[in-house]
Amino acid sequence: MDNEWLKQLPIDAIKRVIPVSGGDINQAYRLETADTTYFLLVQPNREQVFYQHEIEGLKLLAQAALVPQVIASGQINGDAYLILSWLESGQGSQYDLGKLVAHVHQLHNDRFGFDHDVDGKLPKINTWQTNWGDFYVHQRLEVLAKRADQHGLWNQKRQAHLTRLCQIILDYFQHHDSVPSLLHGDLWFGNVMFTADGKPALIDPDVLYGDREFDLAMTTVFGGFDDQFYQGYNDTYPIQSGFQERLPWYQLYYLMAHLNLFGESYGGSVDRILSNY
Repeated sequence: MDNEWLKQLPIDAIKRVIPVSGGDINQAYRLETADTTYFLLVQPNREQVFYQHEIEGLKLLAQAALVPQVIASGQINGDAYLILSWLESGQGSQYDLGKLVAHVHQLHNDRFGFDHDVDGKLPKINTWQTNWGDFYVHQRLEVLAKRADQHGLWNQKRQAHLTRLCQIILDYFQHHDSVPSLLHGDLWFGNVMFTADGKPALIDPDVLYGDREFDLAMTTVFGGFDDQFYQGYNDTYPIQSGFQERLPWYQLYYLMAHLNLFGESYGGSVDRILSNY
């Protein structure tokens, strides 16, 4: 990315370009003009459509949450880019953050899934389903198990435990209703923030409509969310009874995802959950 590349962006009079942290799959920059700051994401050698799911997610989340505003997207010299408004970071209340996530989860749909699949580092099969158990087992857990097996990260023992757990999940959702909620889809603490004036915000979504417990489980895997977060959530949209018993079902997905991405260092965590089934 050089000055000629930058000149093709739909932003005039860029004063400074500063590399910043932007996740593990993007090049990320702070763009400064005389009076405005922007967040620029670049994905080399990708089509413009690469950022379409993130754009859709931000627009959906904006119905209930503070998120970066989408300014522009496109492709320059074969590189996809996305320009977002810059949110200056600060400190805020996790109670308010919990309320914000609860408001997002109160945006409902009549089915589970999304209107297209997501072809990222891990495949996300989003075909619409009316039963959450069917969606979660067949389009999330089994997909990751198949991929892990193809990469030598799975074995018969893991599969036997997973098969038993999948049947438990399928049986449970034959007799228990679940409401499709708008989910952030990757709700770890690196994808939440507080603005300079203390408002909670969500960034970097991977949205779908699913059981809200799927999102909440992600908040428990790598930490960062405190008791005030869950209190704010519960005061706004109370968690259903039995959540603690179902929590490992969803923690497993994120640990299996990391097993696929980073290898056997996550195998022990996967096995600790599977061994209970």
